[in-house]
Amino acid sequence: MAYLQLHGIEKSFGELRVIKGVDLQIKKGEFIVFVGPSGCGKSTLLRLIAGLEQTDGGSVVLDGRDITEAASSARDLAMVFQSYALYPHMSVFENMSFALKLAQVPQAQIREKVERAAAILNLGDYLHRRPKELSGGQRQRVAIGRAIVRAPKVFLFDEPLSNLDAALRGQTRIEIAKLHRDLGATTVYVTHDQVEAMTLADRVVVLRDGRIEQVGTPLELYDHPANRFVAQFIGTPQMNMLAVSLVAELAQRFALPVAADGLIGLRPEHVILQPQGQGMLQMQVDLVEALGAETLLYLSNGQGLQLVLRQSARSGLHSGQSVGIDLQFDCAHFFDAQGRSLRSGRASV
Repeated sequence: MAYLQLHGIEKSFGELRVIKGVDLQIKKGEFIVFVGPSGCGKSTLLRLIAGLEQTDGGSVVLDGRDITEAASSARDLAMVFQSYALYPHMSVFENMSFALKLAQVPQAQIREKVERAAAILNLGDYLHRRPKELSGGQRQRVAIGRAIVRAPKVFLFDEPLSNLDAALRGQTRIEIAKLHRDLGATTVYVTHDQVEAMTLADRVVVLRDGRIEQVGTPLELYDHPANRFVAQFIGTPQMNMLAVSLVAELAQRFALPVAADGLIGLRPEHVILQPQGQGMLQMQVDLVEALGAETLLYLSNGQGLQLVLRQSARSGLHSGQSVGIDLQFDCAHFFDAQGRSLRSGRASV
């Protein structure tokens, strides 16, 4: 049975309909990530769960209790924001314990809970410091610790890593994953970063224009996208989309299961480099991105076809050179003219 349930959730701001009938069921202990482009409604949906916004329709049910009309303070949820929202004049200990003090929890119990959370988050040596004496990553851990001490039924994270630099984002992402593993708490996490979504989530919810496009495990979305939007949103670099009209001869030769106005999707790792004059197509190198562990080649043929190729080996190619390529059609995804998935190819191994 679902632990957190959203039934037909609606939200409008004036005449703008932001959330459009969202249904979702989350199991106890799951780590769910909402992902999508800016303006898709993911943060609004999280705020509706938290009670920071009121729904215009539908219901939110937590552990069998309808909390749709409950105040945010009565929902047994804890939210971690993009901004740390720490009290600058309070110590780390005081920030983490503030909600417990308001709830008149006994002092001995407050100290036990705060010290336990500090140990989990490696903040034990910083309990007497103020926020200005901490790094960005440490401040975010304090904000997370403040949520932990409340022992909520669900943790809500609203883009908690956006204010951190790349190195701290990676480190804090690992810490959040370990935290979820250790606590086993139900977690709903909002991000625009698909790397966070792919590495943290048990299941990913892809949103667009206030609606859910697809829900599944990270690899289910990668290997079996429901439509062109999901296919190109999940994966970096994004999936290549080839109009059948640009490769009509190949589509006919290989009897590809797609109409003349359809699209063929190929991940960059399924475009294979060949020497000039060999392969299915002849292309020109527009850009080489040497990333160390892998190389990305941006290719075009002067007739409207553009592709990105990923290879694990380093490359001696340069812009302007001609190369051949093969396309792994057994790994291809096929879409109709409206972008609906017709068939997904063999998954990567």
